[in-house]
Amino acid sequence: MFEAIEQLPVEEMNSRHQACRLLLDQLAPQASGLAVFSRLGIYYLTGTFGNGMFWLPREGAPILLVRKGMERARLESPLEAIVPYRSYSDYVRLCQEAGVPLGEVVAAEMGGLPWNLANLLTAKLPGVRFVPGDAVLSRAQAVKSPWELAKIRLAGQRHDHAVTGLLPGRIRPGMSEREVSHAIWGAFFELGHTGMLRMGAHGEEIFLGHVSAGDSGNYPSVFNGPLGLRGEHPASPFMGYSGQIWGKGQPLAVDCGFNLEGYNTDKTQVFWAGAPSSVPDQVRRAQDFCIAVQDWTAAHLRPGVAPSEIYAHCLDWARREGLEEGFMGLGANKVPFLGHGIGLVIDAWPVLAKGFDDPLEEGMVLAVEPKMGIPGVGMVGVENTFEVTAEGGKCLTGAAFDLICLE
Repeated sequence: MFEAIEQLPVEEMNSRHQACRLLLDQLAPQASGLAVFSRLGIYYLTGTFGNGMFWLPREGAPILLVRKGMERARLESPLEAIVPYRSYSDYVRLCQEAGVPLGEVVAAEMGGLPWNLANLLTAKLPGVRFVPGDAVLSRAQAVKSPWELAKIRLAGQRHDHAVTGLLPGRIRPGMSEREVSHAIWGAFFELGHTGMLRMGAHGEEIFLGHVSAGDSGNYPSVFNGPLGLRGEHPASPFMGYSGQIWGKGQPLAVDCGFNLEGYNTDKTQVFWAGAPSSVPDQVRRAQDFCIAVQDWTAAHLRPGVAPSEIYAHCLDWARREGLEEGFMGLGANKVPFLGHGIGLVIDAWPVLAKGFDDPLEEGMVLAVEPKMGIPGVGMVGVENTFEVTAEGGKCLTGAAFDLICLE
């Protein structure tokens, strides 16, 4: 006999289903329900990292169709209807037998299947028309429950302790980026990091995060973030390069995520190789500006405020200060956002960017990351994870944001 490590509380599961149904009414009113295919989406709605499809009908009891791992699913999920299947063509019959037919129009998590499998699915279900349902899932996940917030808050506390408490005693100028990366992993694993970070955008990957010494901070990057990095290798552009040494008078930007029981926090800490008095005025000004932007943004992470308004204000602020060139990345590394939602994935909805006009809601969690690329120097700035509250953003990843100087 086996026992589950954790089972999703049934009340938590039911509230997530209800949130998705309300969003279906707004975003896909013609659909008879929501079909979810990604394992992470299935986990969110059932509590198990299922291999198959989860069907949430607009009315009636949902059903999880499992290709493999049914015994584990029954251990971990409070869902009553968990049934095996062999082929996509079984979906219609199994849902019909469960009393929750698919209907003629289905809202699908289209990002949950690659093109070849989506084509196979539609060929096997010729009587079903699929409409986009990804926004239903992403918006439901954006507002965290107290159960989720407890996990994220604990992750944030451990993240801060690892980066600002443990790491300064384990790194020093003269180390390679790769050696620094290993020191970070050691601190993270000691504090319960699960070793897994997930991205939501198609094709995006991440491993630990970015460790960039000196001009690595402006090295050309394919990752959708402002901080450049050399990475381990062109085939694995993550962590740090063994050939790049953190030298005296250089910044070291550590932008790494912490994962605890599936939930992520994001934080960037910049270290300086030298005494505080050795920090150049250009670097000091850039760091102070980024901290000020983060502070202002945090104060406006309140229900009812539009993310696009926050982004527009800070972009204009950088222009007025004459800092537009390096703000949020230098050259081709520049990104058109100031921060992003975070939870089960690093790059969650909403984004602090143009076009994100839906107002923030209490319980959302966002990573705010004002950064500044400086030619010939590298990148400085901050990033921390904030919970949206009526009083403004509550930082979950510590309260010290300045450069940490190490000699």
